[in-house]
Amino acid sequence: MGQSGRSRHQKRARAQAQLRNLEAYAAQPHSFVFARGRAGRGVRQLSLDLRRVMEPLTATRLQVRKKNSLKDCVAVAGPLGVTHFLILSKTETNIYFKLMRLPGGPTLTFRINKYTLVRDVVSSLRRHRMHEQQFTHAPLLVLNSFGPHGMHVKLMATMFQNLFPSINVHKVNLNTIKRCLLINYNPDSQELDFRHYSIKVVPVGASRGMKKLLQEKFPNMSRLQDISELLATGAGLSESEAEPDGEHNITELPQAVAGRGNMRAQQSAVRLTEIGPRMTLQLIKIQEGVGEGNVLFHSFVHKTEEELQAILAAKEEKLRLKAQRQDQQARNVQRKREQREAHRKKSLAGIKRARADGDSDAEDPGAPPEEEGAGQREEEEDEAEYFRQAVGEEPDEDMFPTAAKRRRPAGHPGKKQQGKQRRLDRGSDRRPLKAKGRAQVAQAKLGPGGATRTHGRGRARPPKRAA
Repeated sequence: MGQSGRSRHQKRARAQAQLRNLEAYAAQPHSFVFARGRAGRGVRQLSLDLRRVMEPLTATRLQVRKKNSLKDCVAVAGPLGVTHFLILSKTETNIYFKLMRLPGGPTLTFRINKYTLVRDVVSSLRRHRMHEQQFTHAPLLVLNSFGPHGMHVKLMATMFQNLFPSINVHKVNLNTIKRCLLINYNPDSQELDFRHYSIKVVPVGASRGMKKLLQEKFPNMSRLQDISELLATGAGLSESEAEPDGEHNITELPQAVAGRGNMRAQQSAVRLTEIGPRMTLQLIKIQEGVGEGNVLFHSFVHKTEEELQAILAAKEEKLRLKAQRQDQQARNVQRKREQREAHRKKSLAGIKRARADGDSDAEDPGAPPEEEGAGQREEEEDEAEYFRQAVGEEPDEDMFPTAAKRRRPAGHPGKKQQGKQRRLDRGSDRRPLKAKGRAQVAQAKLGPGGATRTHGRGRARPPKRAA
């Protein structure tokens, strides 16, 4: 009977493939997209739409609370391998979009002049193509007009390129490219057009009727005499179903693409359908670090070389003073540590010297435990004696235990034994023999010598004399 399941080599190959996939996924850029402050409903929805664009290499269900600061987000981003922050914020006058590179920066701040949400873009289209399979892979980034217009433009292009994983045009699988992100730079207005499209590849060279048949959509042929009329002229089809294709979107496929009729080395048309969101951005400034640092570029504030040198000198002086304070604090900490160690050694040496020489100034350890016990016993004996004189009885053992143990003579019965003996004596006198007459009862009540017996502590009453 053959072995069931995979063999050892298959399991090893599968484990190695999974490890390579995890390493490749970790090497790709990841991002956090969220809104900060009182952004409003529209800006928060725009952040969700922008998060949809960055899928699947972004935190889809990220929640940032009001009490979470930017440092908290940076601290969480490190272990998760997040490389970029896309932050939206709103003021009384404008809406801003910040693009941050972790962990060392830079930070690009854009002003959003116009924006359109996904729902508005989709509602304006007659036919939209958007499904979940399109968001299983990162979009294809297309940058337009990012020419030699300055270092800030080059830095913008680099930042946008690093947002998405790089591709190898010779090895890329065309079936993984389902979306396209177009960013166009206008040198005259210095604005960026942000557009998000869905990609569809259809074969060309066939009539509209043949395309319908390939798509398994059978038109109404009741008015046709022959099927050749449908294949030749496309009769019975609306003009809106035939999209105009030309040299601008027709290409030869280097590999087969999913879809009916998209074969290798065949002519196919690439069609784009906008799925949103849509934004018009303007660069405001570029800073060092994450959210704070030197301003490398500003669109509205221009400073001379002397002012830049003065700012740089002031910052260097501030850093020098900070380093000086840190050095002074380190020296103070070391000095206090040495003082504590010297004081401890000096105290230990003094204690040893006092023990060796029997110094009279040494601390009195106090009386030994035996003497303390003797003094306590004497004090309790005095109190017990005072109790006897005042009350006329022996005190209980638990009142003065030390004195009772010391003063009790050998063979003297304790309090419990005395009580037991007293109860026995009472029991012997409780039931006397029955007297046959009054004379015998009276004689039984009288003690020897004619005195009346009593059980109290007072004196016996003398007998009455006869008249």
